[in-house]
Amino acid sequence: MVRAVTRLITLAVIAGVLVAGALVPAVGIGGGLATRSLEGFESLPVTLRTPTLAQQTVFETADGKPFATLYYQNRISVDISRIAPVMQQAMVAIEDSRFYQHHGVDLRGTLRGVLSTLTGAQVQGGSTITQQLVKQMLVAGAPDAAAAAAATARTPARKLREARYALALERELTKPQILQAYLNIVYFGGGAYGVEAASRRYFSKHASELTLPEAALLAGLVQQPTGYDPLLHPEAATARRAAVLAHMVQMHDITQAQADAANRVRVVDLLHPSSIPNGCTGSIAPFFCDYVVQRIRTDVTFGPTLAARDALLREGGLRIRTTLVLKAQKAAQKAVDRAIPRTDPSGKAAAITLVRPGSGDVVAMAQNRLWGTSGVGMTTYNYNTTMAYGGTRGMQAGSTFKAFVLAAAMEKGINADAVIDSPARKTFTQFYGCGPNAATLFPPYTVENSTHSGRFTMYTGTAESVNTYFVALEQQTGVCRPTDIATAMGVTQADGSPLQAVPSFVLGSNDVAPASLANAYAAFAAHGRACPLRAVLSITRRDGSSIPVPPANCTQAVARGAADGVTVMLRGVIDGPDPHRTGGTMSLGRPAAGKTGTTDNSAAVWFCGYTPDLAGCAWVGDPRGGSKYNMSDVVINHVRYTPVYGASIPGPIWKATMLGALAGSTPVPFTLQPVIGHGRLVNPAGCTGETVTVCPSDTATAGTDAAAPVR
Repeated sequence: MVRAVTRLITLAVIAGVLVAGALVPAVGIGGGLATRSLEGFESLPVTLRTPTLAQQTVFETADGKPFATLYYQNRISVDISRIAPVMQQAMVAIEDSRFYQHHGVDLRGTLRGVLSTLTGAQVQGGSTITQQLVKQMLVAGAPDAAAAAAATARTPARKLREARYALALERELTKPQILQAYLNIVYFGGGAYGVEAASRRYFSKHASELTLPEAALLAGLVQQPTGYDPLLHPEAATARRAAVLAHMVQMHDITQAQADAANRVRVVDLLHPSSIPNGCTGSIAPFFCDYVVQRIRTDVTFGPTLAARDALLREGGLRIRTTLVLKAQKAAQKAVDRAIPRTDPSGKAAAITLVRPGSGDVVAMAQNRLWGTSGVGMTTYNYNTTMAYGGTRGMQAGSTFKAFVLAAAMEKGINADAVIDSPARKTFTQFYGCGPNAATLFPPYTVENSTHSGRFTMYTGTAESVNTYFVALEQQTGVCRPTDIATAMGVTQADGSPLQAVPSFVLGSNDVAPASLANAYAAFAAHGRACPLRAVLSITRRDGSSIPVPPANCTQAVARGAADGVTVMLRGVIDGPDPHRTGGTMSLGRPAAGKTGTTDNSAAVWFCGYTPDLAGCAWVGDPRGGSKYNMSDVVINHVRYTPVYGASIPGPIWKATMLGALAGSTPVPFTLQPVIGHGRLVNPAGCTGETVTVCPSDTATAGTDAAAPVR
């Protein structure tokens, strides 16, 4: 009996399609033609692949708070139990009044469609909800634009295939399942796909909360999502809603009195529109958000090819738990905006990245720019990161690179008390290359001091950032080992090329990005243990399954004693006894270490520093090119600088950010075990004059490396 009914419906479909397509006269449908058409129809495929519908992807902070939404189609799929029954009734009434009676193809509807095609009469269309669902599924699952066009083409072949799939679908799914799928896939206009997104778009409520006038309004949108858009065309939307209500009365879903009451509610009074920002632009951390996207797009962990990784993001439905700490991000953004307003006439930019030592977690990433393609204070470049992740070619690092020479000196056991003559200007001639070029002698290299000159130990030379002292120290370590240490800590040039092992390495001649340099300083805070930068903690699919994320893969880049020795020296920059220390105004009131950095003519200025539980690196410069638009004589934020130094603007940015990010947390002391070398290695901030491996002021938590969380 069922097969007989199906064959009858099939013949009716074929007849309707052929007549509507004007392929044969109506009287010719019979006999052999009908038999051949039926055989051809039944040979069509019946298995329809259920496409993965694009949905919203939500980015979350480290503690699970949403901060950005990304979608290619604004859709939130829901179970039919979470769709108001009145919404279900309204959709069936206006789109397919015999939905619960037919088997996927409606004979009456087909004949109405034929009549509409032949006469041009404006009658209800012939496609059932099941057929419409099939069409939407074919479009959603189309591998390319040609397949998508074929799924909507006005041809008999498309209608036959659609009907064949619809009949098969009705045998596989229940009516509620079909209606649920349809309500989740169909477009309601306003960028909203599916009834849940549409309900939030127009009424700022869930689909389960829809009232009769709201449901009728939404159901009416499907036929012409733009023409009936209530935000653009309220009068047309009102008329369409009345038609839906009239159909619901005919279906006995509601009474005429209920329809009249619903019609009296003005559409403009119903609307409470809300828009869900798409992508990183409207996020509280737009550049960090884009950094996460770029990390996913470029990491084979998330797919073997770029196309596969893009498909993962395009399909959406993901919950991406990131390393972002909201309090730290707000502090960083406030600090850069206060230091240099986004529309400051100077055009100078400021950026800072915070990293958690021992994990590589990017806690915050901010710059004094809005995300945008044009306009003052707008950019789509992320000044914090490398070109591979949406950054620039980087900026020369200045004296922040002296930390790597310090590490090599500690490792080599160079006497920290040894005095080196450091004149205001000196030419150095004994620098050799690395590896195959180890016998190659570099040309003479002339250096000038920008701070003080005279006789310095490692403590005072570091505190005052004396150039000729450090180039002389680099002569003792060679250029190769400091470069290797920086590389092992994850530092490359911002364009992705290796660091150049040259005499000017110690003065920061390599172009780098703040994020990678912040991560290197985080390695010093973690006693020499370096971890790759990490922005994603976990990814969960819509079905609750997890997607693997890159492991930490931390390594010991330099021996603990050498790394702790660097910390001893850099603590002196901030809290040491030297009255000429370059970071003296950066004290946090808790144990901290840091280093200023200033390039020639102040083309770029830096401050990088850390506590045991947080590291950060701030940069200030000009995106148009630091050499051409330097900061040797410039007005920034109503203050004239001649010139800008590392302690002038980036230092205060770092300090304000760190204080905000660490507010409310218990100060964590350093647990230092520096190498001794051939002389005394002491902490000038806490135990000057003592020959010890751990300063008394740092032993409160000796033996532990636990860091207080940044919240």
